[in-house]
Amino acid sequence: MPIRAVLFDRDDTIAVTDRGVFREAAQWTAQRVGQDPREVGEALQQLWADTPSWWDLRTEADETRYWQAYLERLAQQLNVPVSRLDGYLDAWPYHRYFRPVPEAREVLTALRRRGLKTGVLSNTFPSIRASLEATQLDDLIDVAISTCAAGVHKPEAGAFLYAAAQLQLPPADILFIDDRLENVEAARQVGMAAELIDLKRQTPGALHQLSDVLQVVETELAGA
Repeated sequence: MPIRAVLFDRDDTIAVTDRGVFREAAQWTAQRVGQDPREVGEALQQLWADTPSWWDLRTEADETRYWQAYLERLAQQLNVPVSRLDGYLDAWPYHRYFRPVPEAREVLTALRRRGLKTGVLSNTFPSIRASLEATQLDDLIDVAISTCAAGVHKPEAGAFLYAAAQLQLPPADILFIDDRLENVEAARQVGMAAELIDLKRQTPGALHQLSDVLQVVETELAGA
């Protein structure tokens, strides 16, 4: 069957974390609490590494409570009253840390011009649309799925079947792109065409830039 949609992972596929934002957040916080920016940056990184699992969050209201608890833990780690961090969550929301990968907008535009649906399936917080808006890709994504909100995570088969249902297509009509091999293999198990992408260009046989997806699509369509 011909490919009728391309479903992407988000992180390290169509978007990446902007490490510069971590430094900016550390400087902003250091000014508020009167501490060394480098030490604050280390505290932020450590706090994120030690943050409790968020996979059981189901709604954006759940996520709001999660980030408020995160802020309280940050205040404890910096040994300051939480009031000293007023405005932190507004200034440095999770979605601010993302930027699009090179060619993302061009590739998504080309797919839409071919008449293909586009989707994102990511093991992430319920507010996935906010991250896509921050990368200015939201208008080119038909379906954005947070596995938290769906209640089933990659590489579980149910995550891919849920995405197919949201795209209103059978799995065989969908090409899936992800940077983790276990997710690619799981997508293939439910009947999707799937390709591994490695933007660091370290994995032989993987796609090494997002525009390579267009060639995969052309090959799939030619063989249909």
